Amino acid sequence: MKKKINISVIIPYFKKKKYFEKTIKSIVNQSYKNFEIILIYDDVNQNELIFVKNVLKKIKDKKILVNKKTIGPGNSRNKGILKAKGDYIAFCDADDIWKKNKLLSQFNFMKKNKLNFSHTSYSIIDKYSKIIGKFRIKKELNYQNLLKSCDIGLSTVMISKKILLKNEFCSLKTKEDYELWLRLSKKEKSLKGLDIFFSSWRMTENSLSSSLAQKLLDSFKLYYCYEKYNILISLFYVVRLTSFALLKKIKIYL
Repeated sequence: MKKKINISVIIPYFKKKKYFEKTIKSIVNQSYKNFEIILIYDDVNQNELIFVKNVLKKIKDKKILVNKKTIGPGNSRNKGILKAKGDYIAFCDADDIWKKNKLLSQFNFMKKNKLNFSHTSYSIIDKYSKIIGKFRIKKELNYQNLLKSCDIGLSTVMISKKILLKNEFCSLKTKEDYELWLRLSKKEKSLKGLDIFFSSWRMTENSLSSSLAQKLLDSFKLYYCYEKYNILISLFYVVRLTSFALLKKIKIYL
């Protein structure tokens, strides 16, 4: 009888050739082995598809989904969730890195505390994988906390699949994860985390999330279109979110 998969690791891929092998190595080297990898190739240009398949070829439990058109990270993750066999979903961007006990510790933490959601503290690394900062999380977050600042790193999150089947990522380009965390914080009352640096988020100069204009636009859409605040309150929240993000950067890099 084939073993039951406990965790599905979902990775959207768009032009991450330079860092992808390190990401996959950090996942393959996990101390916890009962997982599958679901990669969603989200680039109409398929020049890197053969490379991706070669990197993953020795991994037995995997699925590679190829999008016919670029649909963005949120919608790509939604496709991966529908194909997932695991009871838990762990997200990893295609240029981030995990410590070897990440899945094991987080899985045990969630089982022990009967949680549907968890996240961890994380390091920030540059293009050379050098640590340039660290972000330490609060052990519990609620909606009001998150409304001020998105303090949840996507590649640190593990979440129950049953929750995600009822709560998809939205179509925003840079705040799709933040919108989901806000929505879940209303339903879960508090989102708990492990204050251990199990993940490393890579900051790159040309990443979509580094575009200030895109982030400001998506922040406004999040508050106005998704959270249903009026224009003035939405603009206030955008300014506040941006201010907290700047303060967080200063704190991280000091």
